[in-house]
Amino acid sequence: MVQIIAEIGCNHKGDVEIAKELISVAARVCKANVAKFQKRNNIELLSADQYEAPHPVPANSYGDTYGAHREALEFTPDQHQELLDHCRSERIEYSTSVWDLTSAKQMAALNPRLLKIPSATNLHWSLQEWLCRNYDGEIHVSTGMTTRAEISEIVDFYEKFDRAKDLVLYSCTSGYPVAFEDICLREIETLREHYGDRVKAIGFSGHHLGIAADVAALALGVEYVERHFTLDRTWKGTDHAASLEPDGLRRLVRDLNHVEQALTFKREDILPVEQVQRDKLKWQDSTSEAA
Repeated sequence: MVQIIAEIGCNHKGDVEIAKELISVAARVCKANVAKFQKRNNIELLSADQYEAPHPVPANSYGDTYGAHREALEFTPDQHQELLDHCRSERIEYSTSVWDLTSAKQMAALNPRLLKIPSATNLHWSLQEWLCRNYDGEIHVSTGMTTRAEISEIVDFYEKFDRAKDLVLYSCTSGYPVAFEDICLREIETLREHYGDRVKAIGFSGHHLGIAADVAALALGVEYVERHFTLDRTWKGTDHAASLEPDGLRRLVRDLNHVEQALTFKREDILPVEQVQRDKLKWQDSTSEAA
């Protein structure tokens, strides 16, 4: 059954209560399967110059510097535990992306069923090695801004640690938002052809507008669909414009579930629903040679 991930990310504006509301809406209104966040150790990720530099888009900044902006959007491990507990109470799976080794260790300690490696850090080998050796859950990896040779290297890496069957590989174009001609859905076919029998599953992480491309991704064989999710696309922040609001995510979940039900072969030559019409409408020529 297709799994739909509501990528809340940092769309909570650094407010735990907004994060909980996003979880509740994703679960109750939208019927998503997973609510996913992000965890960064900004001192580990950013150089001193990057930390002290101004945000490249000041209108989106939550602090005087880029580092202060990033810190304003971070939750502590205890707050992530609070969010995980809230997910359990709402009967939706909790997950988070981990951007660095410190964050990976902190979030693995919460023992979620799945953790995500974002496109930006999918070549961070020491981070992924630690997860392979110390975390038993699924490891989901996005492949945005990644060459085909690097994707092959990623799969080889997980096979070396005998963890490829816990790996979910996502087709992804890194952009906010992504134009339709840059979604490149047929890359899903490439991932399935080369790695479908080597990894646990293929997923699709979309940063585009609308929901049509996600339905096509399902038809191409993905088992996970991830979309950014917000309560209000006009809120301050980089990701809101490329996110779905509650009604959009609700419609996406509905359409994906309906299309998945439709993606079957006939169970028998004449379905019961057809037999009624056959008996009433089908021409039967008793004088023909076939008869």
